[in-house]
Amino acid sequence: MTIQVFGHKSPDTDSTGSPIVWAWYLNEVKGEAAKPVLLGEPNTEAAFMLSRWGFDKPEIISDVDAGAPVVIVDTNNPAELPASVNDADIRQIIDHHALIGGLKTKGPIDITVRPLACTATIMVDLMGDDAARMPEAIKGAALTCILSDTLEFRSPTTTDHDRAVAEKLAADLGVDIPSYAAEMFAAKSDVSSFSDAELLRMDSKEYNVDGKEFRVSVLETTAPKVLLDRKDSLMASMIDVAKEDGADQVLLFVIDILNEEATLLVPNDLVKTVAEKSFGASVSGDTVVLPGIMSRKKQIIPNLKV
Repeated sequence: MTIQVFGHKSPDTDSTGSPIVWAWYLNEVKGEAAKPVLLGEPNTEAAFMLSRWGFDKPEIISDVDAGAPVVIVDTNNPAELPASVNDADIRQIIDHHALIGGLKTKGPIDITVRPLACTATIMVDLMGDDAARMPEAIKGAALTCILSDTLEFRSPTTTDHDRAVAEKLAADLGVDIPSYAAEMFAAKSDVSSFSDAELLRMDSKEYNVDGKEFRVSVLETTAPKVLLDRKDSLMASMIDVAKEDGADQVLLFVIDILNEEATLLVPNDLVKTVAEKSFGASVSGDTVVLPGIMSRKKQIIPNLKV
């Protein structure tokens, strides 16, 4: 059976590109039939990557069949994966997030979790000398993933190794990193066609904090005003999104890539308390600016308190 390679729900660039990269490796180097699939519609930056490097959009699946061989990348959290994932035959996990627990395998498997900013960086390492065999499009996908997850090396998750791998890929491709990253971020910032509910779920993960269920959403942009001009309707939409998704509250952080700060929307006293206890912020209105906050994984989630 063909191995399905996928990342998390609400796929960002890394969860779109890394399945493509690893499926190529399994097919072309390891001789194992594999295909990338997605667990939702890719975001605008990921769609830009697909178009820029000539990829067809991978098939979007809603669940996996019992016994189907799968490789999981860019997550190890069952809440971000198909409902039947534990009935599948999980062959491998490649990730860069904290271990959550809850996944079950049919036997011992190959698991790689490393403290790097991007799954694609880990994949290039795992390929070893075979990474030189990557065609331009696969190198382009890997480069895009790394620049996305590191916010062009601005994110505090960035390591020297992520930067070195990205610079090597860019040199191989003849790509100027600042110019290319600007194209990526422009695509990421174009959210005009999305509804408020779609924006709240676009790059969003579920977390339990002190007994409260939060949908923690981030929107990374070079044009924060476009999003903040919609703050009233976004906050109104949070009520329905939370109810539909079984959450107590949606937390929306608008990440200003260029100014390296986040703006948290504050629709009620619960979020006000979260902002004050988690980030030491002083909240006086329906938004609060959090200087230096860029990473959900490293700066937001570990600090959340109620």
